[in-house]
Amino acid sequence: MTQLDVRPRVADTESAVAPEGDVRGKGLGKGSVGLVGSAVIGISTVAPVYCLTSTLGSTAGEVGVQMPAVFLAGFLPMLLVAFAYRELNKAVPDCGTSFTWTVKAFGPRIGWMCGWGLVIATIIVLSNLAGVATSYFWLLAGEITGNPSIAALDDDKLVHIATCLTLIAAATAISYRGMTATKGVQYTLVGLQLAVLAIFVAMAFQKASAGTFDTGLDFSWQWMNPFAVESMGAFTAGLSLSIFMYWGWDACLATNEETTGSAKTPGRASLIAMVVLVGSYLATGIAAQMAVGSGAAGLGLGNPETSGNVFAALAGPVMGPMLGILLFVAVLASATASLQTTFIPVARTVLAMSTYEALPASYAKVHPRFKTPGRATVMAGVATGAFYTVMTLVSENVLTDTIFALGLMICFYYSLTAFACAWYFRGELRRSARDLFFKGVFPVLGGLLLAAVFLKTLVDMWNPSYGSGSTVLGVGSVFVIGVGLLALGLVIMLVTERRSPAFFRGDILTKSTPALVVED
Repeated sequence: MTQLDVRPRVADTESAVAPEGDVRGKGLGKGSVGLVGSAVIGISTVAPVYCLTSTLGSTAGEVGVQMPAVFLAGFLPMLLVAFAYRELNKAVPDCGTSFTWTVKAFGPRIGWMCGWGLVIATIIVLSNLAGVATSYFWLLAGEITGNPSIAALDDDKLVHIATCLTLIAAATAISYRGMTATKGVQYTLVGLQLAVLAIFVAMAFQKASAGTFDTGLDFSWQWMNPFAVESMGAFTAGLSLSIFMYWGWDACLATNEETTGSAKTPGRASLIAMVVLVGSYLATGIAAQMAVGSGAAGLGLGNPETSGNVFAALAGPVMGPMLGILLFVAVLASATASLQTTFIPVARTVLAMSTYEALPASYAKVHPRFKTPGRATVMAGVATGAFYTVMTLVSENVLTDTIFALGLMICFYYSLTAFACAWYFRGELRRSARDLFFKGVFPVLGGLLLAAVFLKTLVDMWNPSYGSGSTVLGVGSVFVIGVGLLALGLVIMLVTERRSPAFFRGDILTKSTPALVVED
């Protein structure tokens, strides 16, 4: 029901909503993170250097020299959704973020599935990050020692899994100890990877200016034109990769109950993180394309032999043998930093779901000393380790296809959150132009764009050639995994509903619209 609260407006009140009465405190450490710390957590979770080395070549292979334009196109829906997150956080600063907000807008069942989408997407990403960090750990060890046999240890499945589980355990332990420990590690790792990325960009521009590589290109403003992509299929494929490169900035919002100025700071931090990311991606993409080109020949970004790990191929030629090692260090730092911070949103979403009785009450426990969701953090670590171990032992193809299915989960819960913003604030959209655009038009546009990518990805996944090429009864295994994981969430929800009927009746966290605050 829409409530009307008629009372004098406080002069310095920025938000036009009253606090939700049924939102519960979780016992997290208040005031542990400031604006800079929150933005650093958002950047770290995205892992810009890791994203660039794994998708720069793939994107160039799909859209050619229009790669910078596709980076901008992927940034647009994320920016629009970021506005939705900011407005919802002002009204309901709850660490459950997407779960809590979609429950308030659409009710418990849609909200539960939105929370499930976030949790399962994060588990998939955590396992992938741990695997990448492990591979780069042994690769870097081989580079430093000059011993190829050490780098080859990564090919030993048991050594790889053991190293991966060790990294997951270390990341879990740091997250378990609270936001203060997290910040100290993140400032170092994020600063390192951005500094090395800046050096790479500067040296790539220098190589381009000198014409060092035959495949290099002269800059053209046409690179910024997304309509110049040859086909809609290529554009959609590139856009999907671009959206993945921005995923994770919402970790800023998951720390809202631990941030100073919880109603305003997380939203501002997410926008700062987005600007840093798009700037880094554009600078790196343009510099690399000018230096080596986007084709499939030689060091070209579109070369299928190197496109899966661009920086491994370009580190030496662009930065030289000594500085090139720094690029390997930066990728390892990026994956490791993201592995640690990505525990933040999943643990706090599980904490919120448990607090509101949407999951077992045991996950609602907060460590009395560290003020963190200890049991939820450990659960996330155990689930990540088990998932990666099983997938690696079963089939490398299954693990690869699980990662390809990630885009489906991302678009699913981001678009739901964007639509939840417009619906939750529907009673305020006519009050001002600002409310109309930031609470309605922008979130709906962002949600529609991501929903379109979701549907297009579903269609593409049906084709067995998508991902590793594996099939299940003639259907692409990526489709089976993606839809199967969402269906698994639906089954778990139905089981949970039998055990916790109060939440699903709407007795705990009520579906509502904000209480309006009008002038006296």
